Amino acid sequence: MTTSHGPIALLSRALDQTGTAIANVRPEQASSPTPCRSWDVRALVNHIVDEVHQFAVVTAGGERNHLGVDVIGDDWRGAYRVAAAELLAAWRRPGALDRTQKLPFGEVPAIWTVGQQITELVIHAWDICKATGQPTDLDPEPGRAALQWSEENLTPQMRGNEADGHHIGPQLRVPDDAPLYDRIAAFGGRDPN
Repeated sequence: MTTSHGPIALLSRALDQTGTAIANVRPEQASSPTPCRSWDVRALVNHIVDEVHQFAVVTAGGERNHLGVDVIGDDWRGAYRVAAAELLAAWRRPGALDRTQKLPFGEVPAIWTVGQQITELVIHAWDICKATGQPTDLDPEPGRAALQWSEENLTPQMRGNEADGHHIGPQLRVPDDAPLYDRIAAFGGRDPN
């Protein structure tokens, strides 16, 4: 993840673009379908807010504890802002990037989880934009970092169908010169068309 900016600055940009996508959802779009077939827009935003909160908990040294409940209420933007601020605060603690983090499948370097978090945010920002008719030509720097992380880390074992609890489908083929976010979407198992 080599960029002209540090990894936390890149994560902040990914958080910002996801927050903008959420802020631009119109109320009547809440029940619109998304590229994550099992979620409509509201359910996807709820997932994102819960996931960002869980990222913050793990980054601060805790353990994931998805409650499977509504975490956004009527204030999607506010709930997202709180979770995003919590995540950035966790990463800005001294030594946060120097330790390992315990995930369900084992321990990984903290920098690996920054890449994973950027990737999830980038893909879900695209999902929301695609579902709600917003432009999908998003910030290229977090996009490039997400694509690089995905190519290095998204193994076939992480892919599957949603019935099996996977949110990353099989990689779809797009031309090598397709727009960056189309390539990211296709690598994440989404049809960019």
